[in-house]
Amino acid sequence: MSFGRRAGLCDVEAMTPIVLVVTGRVTRDVVPGLCAELEALLYGPDGAARDPGAGVDCDVGGVVRADLALVEAIARLGLVARRAGGRRLRLRNVPPELQSLLDLVGLADVVDLECGTGARPGSGTGPPGPAPFSP
Repeated sequence: MSFGRRAGLCDVEAMTPIVLVVTGRVTRDVVPGLCAELEALLYGPDGAARDPGAGVDCDVGGVVRADLALVEAIARLGLVARRAGGRRLRLRNVPPELQSLLDLVGLADVVDLECGTGARPGSGTGPPGPAPFSP
């Protein structure tokens, strides 16, 4: 009997990711503040990048409305992450409405979309995302 080499966990990073949590209603007025908050997480006081190998996670599970203002915020946060050493923004706890909007505007290929366990929303694996917002 022989055992092959274990592949290990393929989606685990060596460093703890940098996490930005977005909650409530995102309007165009708060987008610059979100970008500034992410920049503060990415750069030290001397302007050098913190944890250059760490990923950038953005938890959007607490957002109450998926609209184009939120899509704009995600696009701009993705640019901030890329400018900080080519990092890719990874969205966590993505509501189905937001995933649909990102697909519609072509941003689903620019950011990584994950639900709480790392599976894509709607894939049938992992826990369901937050309940859809209804006015």
